[in-house]
Amino acid sequence: MSQTKVSNIESGKLTPSLVDVELILEALGADNPISAEILSLARTANTEWQDHWSSSRRGLDKKQNELARLEAVSTEFRFFLPTMITGLLATPDYVRASLARNSGDMSKTVAKKLERQQILMDSAKFFTFLLTEQAVRWPLASPIAMAMQLDRLASVSRIPNVRLGVIPLRMVGPVVETPLSVFTVYDRRLVQVETHTGALILRDHRDVSAYRDDFDRYESYAVFGDECRELLTEWSMSFTRQRQ
Repeated sequence: MSQTKVSNIESGKLTPSLVDVELILEALGADNPISAEILSLARTANTEWQDHWSSSRRGLDKKQNELARLEAVSTEFRFFLPTMITGLLATPDYVRASLARNSGDMSKTVAKKLERQQILMDSAKFFTFLLTEQAVRWPLASPIAMAMQLDRLASVSRIPNVRLGVIPLRMVGPVVETPLSVFTVYDRRLVQVETHTGALILRDHRDVSAYRDDFDRYESYAVFGDECRELLTEWSMSFTRQRQ
């Protein structure tokens, strides 16, 4: 470990990862009780909880700015979406429907969400989106809006640096671990796990590795390319027929 890094940790300019803490404890020959306590503190320092109410008070558009900054400094993205379609893939109607339960003027937040979609065109960044059939077909908006949303997914799947796959119910067997929550992996830097009341930010390398492994397992059940687009077209047409 460089002296600069040690100095930055000592001065509070850098939060050490668990690996950093483990290396320092080993170098210092710290005994087990002290090591266990310090490692517990380090894990807490590498975990962040962002509750929905605090985000609402600050303004949900501010959360969009934070996500945009994180996306700007990341290169590889893995989105696991078992419940609904993420903002980077959403049409304006779908975005508005997803924010319907929030009070107040959501126009800034809608605009920020749509603005963030430009990052998909950055060829230096690579995206993999995994959506379950439930997420794709959940009728969050009107039938025609849902049909347009599914057409949007098919279009995005053709962007060269984007891999978009769906996990059809027919692909799911009893051996598949039940998906528990939406999560996004940013490089090997951190994981954001979303719940109904907020988001958990995990920076511990063991957490990041665990979620990357989960993602790989779910990805093995997904269909991509033409097969994915055929399903999206079929489901889009089912929404179109509902309107008729």
